[in-house]
Amino acid sequence: MNDSALDPRALAERVGAGMFAEDAASRGLGMRIEAMGPGHARLSMRVRADMLNGFKICHGGFITALADSAFAFACNSSNELTLAAGIAVDFIAPAMEGDLLMAEAREVVLAGRTGLYDVTVTNEKGQIVATLRGRSHRAKNKRVIPT
Repeated sequence: MNDSALDPRALAERVGAGMFAEDAASRGLGMRIEAMGPGHARLSMRVRADMLNGFKICHGGFITALADSAFAFACNSSNELTLAAGIAVDFIAPAMEGDLLMAEAREVVLAGRTGLYDVTVTNEKGQIVATLRGRSHRAKNKRVIPT
């Protein structure tokens, strides 16, 4: 089945499943895909004891990894191989052991082969833990998964 035979949401879901199957880092951190759509992804991750820093709060690198994974899934949702060109992360509030974090990534703009995405990471109370702004660059004529 080729990309044009699928509606954009079905294509995004298929790409998400294919990416996740090969993504040992996201799976190893316990991430889950909660939603996929065109230019959109929502991933979750439970903060484990081995993710805590010396202050007993979630290490920022794990929060960034969750946000970056959501960014990657969102910008690859149309099955065009896309890589991060840069990210900026702001930490707003601490995440604690046991917190269920949710990273919601949305496409802001896609112009040619470059894109801009915003990611918001919240805890289960809906409080913003961090934000990430990502810049993406699409490879020329390369697919994420075979069609």
